[in-house]
Amino acid sequence: MKLRNIMMAGVFMASAISTTFTSCESFLDIDEYVYDMTSLDSIFTRKSQLEKYISAAANNFPAFDNVWKSTPLPLGFASDEAFASIKESEKDSWKGLFFAMGQMVDKYSNDFFRWGELYVSIRMANIVIARIGECTDITDFERRDFLGRAYFIRAYSYYTLVMQYGPVPIVPDQAFPTNASVDQMSYPRATYTECVEKICSDFEQAASLLKAADERDASTYRIPTSGAALALMSRVRLEAASPWFNGNKYYYDFLRSSDNQPYFPQNYDSHKWAVAAVAAKRVIDLNLYNLYTVRSTAYTPELPANTYDLKFNNKNNKFPEGPHGIDPLKSYRDMFTGEEEGFSISEFIWTKSQTENNTRLVFPYAMDGTNAISVNGELADAYRMIDGRDINASSAEYPYPTEEKAWQPISNLDDAQKTLLGTSFSGFDLDPEMAQMDYNREMRYYATIGFNHRIWPASSYNGPDPANKKALKVTYYSDGTGKPGQYQKETVCVTGYTCVKYVNEMDSPAGSGKVLSKSFPLIRYAEILLNYVEAMNEMGDGDNYTDETTGISVSRNKEEMRKYFNMIRYRSGQPGITDEELDNPEKMREAIKRERRIELAFEGRRAYDLRRWGDLVKATSRPFTGMNIKAMKKDRKNYYMRTIVTESDCKFSKFNITQRMNFYPIRQGIIDKNPRIDQNQGY
Repeated sequence: MKLRNIMMAGVFMASAISTTFTSCESFLDIDEYVYDMTSLDSIFTRKSQLEKYISAAANNFPAFDNVWKSTPLPLGFASDEAFASIKESEKDSWKGLFFAMGQMVDKYSNDFFRWGELYVSIRMANIVIARIGECTDITDFERRDFLGRAYFIRAYSYYTLVMQYGPVPIVPDQAFPTNASVDQMSYPRATYTECVEKICSDFEQAASLLKAADERDASTYRIPTSGAALALMSRVRLEAASPWFNGNKYYYDFLRSSDNQPYFPQNYDSHKWAVAAVAAKRVIDLNLYNLYTVRSTAYTPELPANTYDLKFNNKNNKFPEGPHGIDPLKSYRDMFTGEEEGFSISEFIWTKSQTENNTRLVFPYAMDGTNAISVNGELADAYRMIDGRDINASSAEYPYPTEEKAWQPISNLDDAQKTLLGTSFSGFDLDPEMAQMDYNREMRYYATIGFNHRIWPASSYNGPDPANKKALKVTYYSDGTGKPGQYQKETVCVTGYTCVKYVNEMDSPAGSGKVLSKSFPLIRYAEILLNYVEAMNEMGDGDNYTDETTGISVSRNKEEMRKYFNMIRYRSGQPGITDEELDNPEKMREAIKRERRIELAFEGRRAYDLRRWGDLVKATSRPFTGMNIKAMKKDRKNYYMRTIVTESDCKFSKFNITQRMNFYPIRQGIIDKNPRIDQNQGY
């Protein structure tokens, strides 16, 4: 007799053998389920089949390298970094943008729905954990690594669910029997704390079983390692300690209907920062990862000598003790542009191949790009001057120009004013017509921000139109080389700033050119260092904590904070933190926030940082700013007047993120099948 309508876990589980999934409201036919369970027997008889099965479970992970177009989660685009100008006909490919505008938050919508596929991955991981002992043609060493991958998949699947939905149901680790009732398989949402502990427990198991980074080779380095599990646990612990998830009264009345338990902890627990600090220090103490650097050459610019940082000023202090001996532009830029293979970048803890969209979307139309991404002028202004000063408090030696000079070309400067950068440094050539406001900025500015009069080399282009498609001086005046095309007038760089973080000097989207393959860091060592410093900063001056398991002791140790924070600064050619900032947790907090904004720009972390700090709504409510791209080249001074972007300039620039949008709604069909699941607030 055919039994029907058995729903897996009340939260939608699909066939265990399938690498795809059906509609989230579908039911599982028991005949098919039994067939699939029988088919699993063949998977656990051969190593090759088992490895394919594990890989299939990981295929459901979101493609976080899609920073802008086809973003996998709603918060992938929704920050204050950038917006896009697009064709209305391409709306379905830019759902992250429309989410930020408040137009795609619907509990009946399929948009961003990842619930089903991630629970499929959890179930597949559970099956591997339960049955891996049946596979006889693998060594014990391989068995440990495969088992570690399964725990990693389960942890990362839960983590991704929590990132999107907040607390979610934690299903039993053992698969349900075929005769289980719907009621037996229906689970309510766990609390946020319960989810965090489950995720970290699984990452802990994964870390104890997976190979280390130095045990992977060029063909397997993208498979998670023990370090990747610990690094992601560091991220989870930092989020759990942060204000939005630690005593946030906004969720005071968000209670589980079955027992009135608050979904989010309502009492602030400072100890969570200590736990987060230990989690980050565990990664550091592996001694397997380093900040990526490139040695200095004769073309590396001199560093300024006017800073307050004595270590910075002493040329004998080589990196990481100081900033010397490395090329700060290449040390940051080459990680992201394909100049270096991902396997060779010891800073990348977990990585994946990168979509070409991140390159093609920023190229101007004249070079066969899309010209779609507009970077916020507020972000451009966050980058400091070359000597570490804020643009609003610049030094006499490296001044940020006044309004009367900001628009003038650097060709107007005399040689004494071009002592460090000149007109070329680290192989990076400057257009003499570049504005003085873009001169003498820190190296990450040039590695990340595309601005007016920047030269785009596109050296791989060998077609018939080199004047327009190779070494083009891109300008965003209304009559500039970066203007939209005749048949693509909707896509405009509205702010006069774009993102070049993923653009190699060889890249050319034109037919006769090529775009280099690149790696995308899902998590890298710089984030771990910043995690560690932030967690220590939030500990009270008298707080001391020693983890019983690892023996790691943490406190608000100013010298530890200085050491690891300054590594980030020194790598970018910037002086270190000041004593005044170190002595003041509030000032240090702001310094950390700014450093994360710059260092991790366009890596998909900004929205999640803003959310955990409780800053998301405030940051995205401010209007985007930029240059006045309506001005023609002959009206250059007017172009360089800071302009607020309005809906009349681009309707896609008006973000409308409300507090309810910190989490996405659970699809109504899921709740209809399992009434024990409570909907998120505001839906």
